[in-house]
Amino acid sequence: MYLCGSKDQQTSVKSNKTEPTPGSEQQQQPQQQQHRGCQGFLWLLSLPLVYSMGNIFANLFKGLFGKKEMRILMVGLDASGKTTILYKLKLGEVVTTVPTIGFNLETVEYKNISFVVWDVHSQDKSRVFWSQYCPGRHGLIFVVDSTDHERMDEARQEMMRMMTELKDVVLLVLANKQDLPNAMNTAEITDKLGLHSLHNRNWYLQATSAITGAGLYEGLDWLSNQFQNQN
Repeated sequence: MYLCGSKDQQTSVKSNKTEPTPGSEQQQQPQQQQHRGCQGFLWLLSLPLVYSMGNIFANLFKGLFGKKEMRILMVGLDASGKTTILYKLKLGEVVTTVPTIGFNLETVEYKNISFVVWDVHSQDKSRVFWSQYCPGRHGLIFVVDSTDHERMDEARQEMMRMMTELKDVVLLVLANKQDLPNAMNTAEITDKLGLHSLHNRNWYLQATSAITGAGLYEGLDWLSNQFQNQN
């Protein structure tokens, strides 16, 4: 019974159900069981439709909000700090590294993008094969040692060769080791690398420190923006 209205004017709302006559309950039970059986059968029939709609919405939300994958090739001269940068991004800490033999392949999750990063060895004889790594790449990270004044021209030559071979990638230059006192500033490195000569190419130079992590995520921000603009 459900009561409504004020205390003085309460009225009772009753269902229209009539009181059962003796013996009628036994007659209604088989009918009720049959009705429940039909409902169960119809519910089972609706399951494929429910799961189908669920998959549709799951795929829709994955497409709208799921992570996208950006494949990045990271190269640079030996001792520039590539592997230290990779694991600072991956693990959030500085790890002891040795010269890379072959390559390191790691996935770095940042914002809504999975960066698949290939850190390739940098010995002289292997540099000609740099462009063969990371199939389907979207971007190139070129790491330079900001304190290595003597080999900056060598780094420029290798970077320009890579940009000639990789026609459609965006270029992020990480000017590493900015935490050291004898590091060149970004304007000087930009000039020594000849970046302004890269006409009609999308490039960006970011001052970084693999030890402190400064500038690393700003570089990833730039890459993610370029990737999203392309898509």
